[in-house]
Amino acid sequence: MDAGSRTERAYQRLRQEILVGELAPNERLRVADLEERFELGLTPIREALARLASEGLVSMEARRGARVLEASPAELADLMKTRREIERLCLTESIKRGDSRWEAEVIAALHVLGRAPLPDFADKSAMASEWEAHHRRFHSALVSACGSEWLLRFWNQLVDHSQRYRKIRLAGPLVARDVQAEHQAIVDAVLRRDAVAAVALMERHLSDTEEAARTALQQAR
Repeated sequence: MDAGSRTERAYQRLRQEILVGELAPNERLRVADLEERFELGLTPIREALARLASEGLVSMEARRGARVLEASPAELADLMKTRREIERLCLTESIKRGDSRWEAEVIAALHVLGRAPLPDFADKSAMASEWEAHHRRFHSALVSACGSEWLLRFWNQLVDHSQRYRKIRLAGPLVARDVQAEHQAIVDAVLRRDAVAAVALMERHLSDTEEAARTALQQAR
C-alpha cells in the first residue's frame, strides 16, 4: 500500500470515529497511539490529522499533537443557526428548481427511511448503522436540486459537524418525538411546492434536535 492510500485510510477511519462519537469531543489524539491502533505509519496519521484540522474536526496543538474539536453549547448554537440558514437556501431553491425525478428521489428516500428499523443507539456501533445512512440520504435528497455545488458543499460540511452531537444528544434524556411524522410533513409541503411551510417545518425539526443536544450537553457538564 502506498503512502497516499495509507493517509486516505487513516483520514477516513479517524473522520468516521469523530463523526459517530467513538472519539469524544476534546479527546487528545496522540500520533503514536493512533499509529499503534491503525498500523499505517506516523506520517499518514499526521497528514490525516492535518486534513481533519482543515475541515474543523480537529484542533492542532503546537508540540502536543491534536484534539477532537470540543463540543459546547455556544459552538452548537452557532453550528445549528448556520445550518438552518443554509438549509433554508438549499430547500427553497430545490423546491423552485426540482423536477419529477427529484420528487421521486425524495419520496423514495422517505419510504426507505420509514422502513428501516431504528437502531439501538445505546450500542455505539449502531451510530454508523443502516438507519443513519438512510436518514442522511433523505435529508440530502431534499436539498439536492438546489443547483449550487457550493451550497451543497457547505450543507454537507454542516451536516457532518451536526452528526458529532448525535451521540451526545442520545446519551441524554430522550424526548418522545415522531420523527417519521416530522419527515412526512416536510415532504408533503415540498410536494405541494410550499416553500414557506417546508422551510418552517425543517427549521422546527432542526431546532428540536438542537434543543435536545443542548440539554444533553448541559447535563454532561
